Amino acid sequence: MSSLVCDPVPQLVLRAGLSWLFAWAAIHKLRDVDSFRAALEGYDLLPPLWTIPAGAFLIAAEVGIATGLWLPRVRPGAAGAAAALLLLYAGAVAINLMRGRRDIDCGCAGPARRQTISGALVLRNAVLAAAALITALPADARTLTWIDGVTLVAGILAVVLLYAAIDHLLAIAAAHRNASLHDVTAEIAHD
Repeated sequence: MSSLVCDPVPQLVLRAGLSWLFAWAAIHKLRDVDSFRAALEGYDLLPPLWTIPAGAFLIAAEVGIATGLWLPRVRPGAAGAAAALLLLYAGAVAINLMRGRRDIDCGCAGPARRQTISGALVLRNAVLAAAALITALPADARTLTWIDGVTLVAGILAVVLLYAAIDHLLAIAAAHRNASLHDVTAEIAHD
């Protein structure tokens, strides 16, 4: 029975996109560690004393994954770690959604923008975890051509822009949902 082998071009596009995502996530957490710690505490899944070491671990894991996806010997492990971390994030969001806690900051939009959790974030992270697992598969050893280079550049740009657009739409939807809830709460209080 033969093993599953991927074409190297889409796999490289996914690796670049995921590497960018994890590097960006680590950078925005490092830019405002206090906000990240507050977002982590907001999930109410760890004792407050554990949020600092857990936050440091998450940032280090994101940096390690972003780097490891490019190192041939550790790439499968980094891809597995990426999928696990994304599923951990999805699980933390899902637990809080089941608790009815929809107004907490996901901690995923950076210090400049607060984004509340939603089911869409769970789905997004599950899709990203699946993409990470694809990067763990062996790639076909075919020689890349100039058209593959063009495809790589276009694919990477498309993936990054698509992710940014989806992230922005999720933030807008969360802000709209929160504004609507605020209006309803204010109307009830007024009556």
